[in-house]
Amino acid sequence: MSTESISDRREHIRSISVTALAALLGVAAALASMAMVGDVESLEAASEAASDTRALLLVLGAILGQFVLYDFTSIYDDDEFGAKHYLFIVFMTFALWFVTWGILLTVEATA
Repeated sequence: MSTESISDRREHIRSISVTALAALLGVAAALASMAMVGDVESLEAASEAASDTRALLLVLGAILGQFVLYDFTSIYDDDEFGAKHYLFIVFMTFALWFVTWGILLTVEATA
């Protein structure tokens, strides 16, 4: 019984760590995207900045960097890391990047 609680606790801490890292890297990629496109002073400039493909490369790098980091730190065993985990990391990082960058572009253009 005590072994199960230790295993459950380890699993819980691991899932919190993976979620937090995906969210933080998504926000960091959005901030880096905003810094890369420069000043956005009008709605036309914001729509032009939103179509910049370098920002997509930043978020792709953040996603791939997580997979390398998880492999290096061996948070997951070889048989534990499946398609569901890949999809979760990709979705969380992209969603946080998309929302944060959209907010940053809108605020900068309307300020």
